[in-house]
Amino acid sequence: LSPSSSERWLECPPSMKLSEKFEDEVSSYALEGTEAHALAEHKLKKLLGLESKDPTETLKFYNDEMEECTESYASYAMEVISNYKSPLVFIEEKLDLSKFVKESYGTADVVVLGDSEVNVIDYKHGLGVLVDADNNTQLMLYGLAALNLFDGIYDIEKVIMHIYQPRRSNISRFELEADKLYKWAEET
Repeated sequence: LSPSSSERWLECPPSMKLSEKFEDEVSSYALEGTEAHALAEHKLKKLLGLESKDPTETLKFYNDEMEECTESYASYAMEVISNYKSPLVFIEEKLDLSKFVKESYGTADVVVLGDSEVNVIDYKHGLGVLVDADNNTQLMLYGLAALNLFDGIYDIEKVIMHIYQPRRSNISRFELEADKLYKWAEET
């Protein structure tokens, strides 16, 4: 039960059983997105002064557009990070969702913990489907997992979820109070 397909399996649970009959195929679009994520991760780490190896030479889909998109994404993530005095920043953070979804986990592109807020930023390289942060179940699951991880240590009041989709000129944001996100999980 991957978070990226959560909208489908939450709306139609039997769809998971039906999808077992089909083999997972990786499209060239998915491969391009994976490469863009690797470059975006590298760029953000460099901006944060962290060690990172530039993956550009190994990217089959690398082009000027990917360069610009990942550069702008890293800048956007830095803007979010700069809103906090001493934030904790986690890049490509594996999040355990098993408290909410049996045997499930997801990888958040960036998690920023600052003051009484946790931000989850998701980079979408795709051009085809516009993705909105508003009530986005993938982001809400990541937010829940981040709350589960940090809420016992820090007093988190708000979860801010971001979609950054530069090829669609789309930046969207959705905020929920932590208790409302927990309530969504209970009801869903």
